[in-house]
Amino acid sequence: MKITVKLIVVAIIVSLFLSCKGNESEEKMLKPKVKDNSENLNISILLDLSDRISPTKYPNASMEYYLRDVGYINSIAEAFTAHVRTKKIRQANDRIQLFFDPAPLNPDINAISKDLKVEITKNNISKNFINKIQKTYAEKPLHIYQLAIKDNNYIGSDTWRFFKDKVKDYCIDKDYRNILIILTDGYIYYKNSQIRIGNATSYLIPELIKANKLNTSDWSEKMDTQQMEFIKANNDLSNLEILVLGINPDPKNPFELDVIKTYWSKWFETMKVKRFEIHKAELPSEMDEIIKDFINKK
Repeated sequence: MKITVKLIVVAIIVSLFLSCKGNESEEKMLKPKVKDNSENLNISILLDLSDRISPTKYPNASMEYYLRDVGYINSIAEAFTAHVRTKKIRQANDRIQLFFDPAPLNPDINAISKDLKVEITKNNISKNFINKIQKTYAEKPLHIYQLAIKDNNYIGSDTWRFFKDKVKDYCIDKDYRNILIILTDGYIYYKNSQIRIGNATSYLIPELIKANKLNTSDWSEKMDTQQMEFIKANNDLSNLEILVLGINPDPKNPFELDVIKTYWSKWFETMKVKRFEIHKAELPSEMDEIIKDFINKK
């Protein structure tokens, strides 16, 4: 009798187990597969064409800052094309593009930027096309900087409003791994976008850092207690990775680099940016691996 009861109990347990496994298998069959788009790159480059690129106002004997930008862009293009070469034809679905804000007044610069907006699909991918992208990105950005310097009409950088009004439409697509690379000295200024709420601002210039007395060793405490920061420009950028290159602090303030990095870091954190890195303006040869590692998720 006892053996019979035990057999019944075992049978019930086995039946329940098989039922659960059956339901689990059924749920797996019914549950839609989530498409992994991590291999589809959507790289956007935002250029700050303010007077920071002027070789007259900010000369540098080792390498002019605009030439460093050109070197960074070349590394970005190399990483992009190397990524595309690893994919099968049917998997090709990648983008690279370049933006300014505000748009330069020179129509030739805007025309060149259109050539730098590239989409690779299974319908157009080829070895020649990939090589052409690399060549275009190696040559045309230099032409953009040369034209901007020749014009000598620097109208500033409206990076804050780009994040407020354009970044989601221009740089984020649900079907891609979205990367925004910003080439800037770290300062933000545009005459039509000067907003201040308490100690939070839409701009950052050396004069503001000096006025806020962020040039002493207690700069971090001052920023925290007095809420000195960028005004939040967006609520959710959790599908965007950002790499900032070219930070060039005022050498008269030994804490300027840390202050600039903190402004940007806190700003990205409040906007829920997925991942970000911020780097000083070093030579392109020193930044090449950093750029490629970021794009390759290393």
